[in-house]
Parts: sequence; C-alpha cells; structure tokens
Amino acid sequence: QVQLVESGGGLVQPGGSLRLSCAASEFTLSCYAMSWYRQAPGKERELVATISSSGTSTNVADSVKDRFTISRDNPKNMVYLQMNSLKPEDTAVYYCKAAWGFQVYWGQGTQVTVSS
Repeated sequence: QVQLVESGGGLVQPGGSLRLSCAASEFTLSCYAMSWYRQAPGKERELVATISSSGTSTNVADSVKDRFTISRDNPKNMVYLQMNSLKPEDTAVYYCKAAWGFQVYWGQGTQVTVSS
C-alpha cells in the first residue's frame, strides 16, 4: 500500500528542537517534490517547506525561515524537517506531502506541541 508515514513529533519546550521524518512505502520518493505542511487548531493548513526531487532547491515559509530546514535522503526514501528554536506558535499537526505531476500523496500527520 502506497503511503507516507511521519514521525518525530512530540512535546518540546520553547527554544527546543525536533526533527521530523517522513518515510515512503511502496513507492520511490526520488521523482517527487516533497513538502511539509502544518495545521494548527482552527486554522487552515499552511505550507512550511518544500524541496525539489533532487534536493538541490528548497524553500521555507517566512514564519520559519532561519529556524526550520528541509532535507531528503533519496537512497533511504526519507524526507526530514529539522526544527530549531521552536515557538508556541509552531504547535500544529505536521504533514508530509509527495507530488509528481498529478500524483499527490499525503501522510497522516504528526503532532508537534511547543509548551512549557
């Protein structure tokens, strides 16, 4: 079954760090542009970061610039989101998305809570 599975979420204090992982099964990520989105309670899902299929091009939202980094390891079929200097407003469910032409896959999400 084709799926994306996120992991690495949890509870962290403000200023802390987390690394989210996104693993693909039953398909190869190397052809896909990969993105991380997040959705906080009562808010729309927003794009956090995107990385090209080769990994040579990345973009991050202004709200997380200089704090979050997206990366990928195509041989391992994995994508990552390194989150540093976390703030309470980063609290959300984080989703991984794979996109290639009309093929789009979403993961189930992983909860990140930033609180003291």
